[in-house]
Amino acid sequence: MLLLIGSFLLLMIIGAPVAVAMAVASLLYLLVTGTAPDIVAAQRMIAGVESFPLIAVPFFILAGNLMNIAGVTGRIYHFALSLVGWMKGGLAQVNIIGSVIFSGMSGTALADAAGIGTIEIKAMKDHGYPVEAAVGVTAASATLGPIFPPSLPFVIYGMMANASIGALFMAGILPGIVMTSLMMLTVWLFARRYGWGSDTPFDLRELAKAGIEVLVVMCFPLAVWLLIRLGVSVNVAVIVALVALIALDWYFDWHAVMALMAPVLLIGGMTMGWFTPTEAAVAAVLWSLFLGLVRYRTMTFRTLAKASFDTIETTAAVLFIVTAASIFAWLLTVSQAAQVFSDAMFALTDNWWTFLIVVNILLLIVGAFLDTIAAISILVPILMPVAAKYGIDPVHLGVVLTLNLMIGLLTPPVGMVLFVLARISKMSVERTALAILPWMIPLFVALLLITFIPALTLWLPTQLGLIR
Repeated sequence: MLLLIGSFLLLMIIGAPVAVAMAVASLLYLLVTGTAPDIVAAQRMIAGVESFPLIAVPFFILAGNLMNIAGVTGRIYHFALSLVGWMKGGLAQVNIIGSVIFSGMSGTALADAAGIGTIEIKAMKDHGYPVEAAVGVTAASATLGPIFPPSLPFVIYGMMANASIGALFMAGILPGIVMTSLMMLTVWLFARRYGWGSDTPFDLRELAKAGIEVLVVMCFPLAVWLLIRLGVSVNVAVIVALVALIALDWYFDWHAVMALMAPVLLIGGMTMGWFTPTEAAVAAVLWSLFLGLVRYRTMTFRTLAKASFDTIETTAAVLFIVTAASIFAWLLTVSQAAQVFSDAMFALTDNWWTFLIVVNILLLIVGAFLDTIAAISILVPILMPVAAKYGIDPVHLGVVLTLNLMIGLLTPPVGMVLFVLARISKMSVERTALAILPWMIPLFVALLLITFIPALTLWLPTQLGLIR
């Protein structure tokens, strides 16, 4: 175990990429100990990516890229501006609401920060906000991407933990609402302290338009239900309601109705059994293509090709990490690392609260040094057996783990969201990290609530019958 972990840490210290460090450490362990034939390494690495849930990875990445090039981010921004721009600290509130909406399509914090974050930071700077405030609120709101469904980290976690991905998607909704509320409260407090005003005048007509768009989206499932009650089949009812909605949107040219429909269609489709969470990723891509090529006609074949190549590059990087992490995690199990951790925890405490405190500290440290996918792949095989002994539901653990790792994306030395925002804002990484620091407060408060009130994550999937 010391050889495996020690060689991995040494390679990380000398600057080797995470995936390379895991793969080389695993091969070195096999060569020195003779635990298994060399061919086992190849078999384990291949088995790590031979998984149906992993098919969702490239499609969710592609959906986020397509939404960015289709001009949907601009429409989401203008909708959020109409909805909350009149509040104190208006554009900061817009930043949060925009991220909530975009998270229902992208599933990743990085896509959120690089996509709608670019628009929001520029707008806040143009309206006189300090660049540090713009970067801080953008970083905090980007963490919502993987908490609200759909979520790429939930897909990876569900595969590794053998947990229901559909239950994980539903489990993220209430925690996402809690995080959104805490961030909006933080903006209000900052606005009072620093004298931030509203950024658009209170316009009842604009607010009413935004409210109508929300109402239209909420009426969609109601229309489907009424058609079913009238004797129309489920499939026909959904098609009729969707065609009517598209026609109305074409006529009124609403800002964000079609964007708001993305999470409704994905969650509704999974709830009604039309497609699995994995297949929902394909549905997200199809919806993105419809918006970009048909509805808004902002997507060209050149931009489509660019989005496809970006997706291939990102997917290759993610799956290389999963491949290397699969054999590394297997060897951690073989070398009894999970058993050592389990024995240490039970020697320390038999209280699940204390266990979760230790897990949170561990995850916050790991998240600062490891990529999210790598961290999930390595830690889940170690944490799951111990959590089960403490009676902690794997869905609850999945949400806690993901939120910790999202906070890790905002911290040096390897926080990817931190680097993306530093590039967008043209600030140094050090200055960007300091700008993000105050906005960690609502994230840590949310983390404490989600960790120690399991009902926040488990109530909704339990009500839907996804877990017992």
